[in-house]
Amino acid sequence: MPSRELMILMAEDDAGHAYLIQQNLEDAGISNPVVHVPDGQEALDFIRAEGAFAGRVPNGPLLLLLDINMPRVDGVEVLRRLKADPRTDQIPVIMLTTTDDPREVQRCYELGCSCYVTKPVEYDRFVEAVRRLGLFLAIVQVPREDR
Repeated sequence: MPSRELMILMAEDDAGHAYLIQQNLEDAGISNPVVHVPDGQEALDFIRAEGAFAGRVPNGPLLLLLDINMPRVDGVEVLRRLKADPRTDQIPVIMLTTTDDPREVQRCYELGCSCYVTKPVEYDRFVEAVRRLGLFLAIVQVPREDR
């Protein structure tokens, strides 16, 4: 299992998907804290310790699970802003989205995503994809956000 100090930030506007992701990560043995935010702006605020998260103190490894199609600020723009900022450019970003357009996959990798995972539409395949993601997260090493 990954170190308990790893925090997983999940930016996902679909509450049902967020619930399934969190439950299936737990089923895969991930016991790390998962913080869910419903849009890209809140993800940026959390990472930058701004807005509603102004009192948050970055204090360990952080990994972002990022949907693309979200309100306010979409996932691609969140990725672009994070990777353009030297304070946040080392945060690993896993795109976790239903978008499987090869051009979108290419663009996200060009912008610096660490990994691109397509959420299958079929429930059983969705659960299996998240379970496998959990197995991956159990072995991945993540830098501290307060470097």
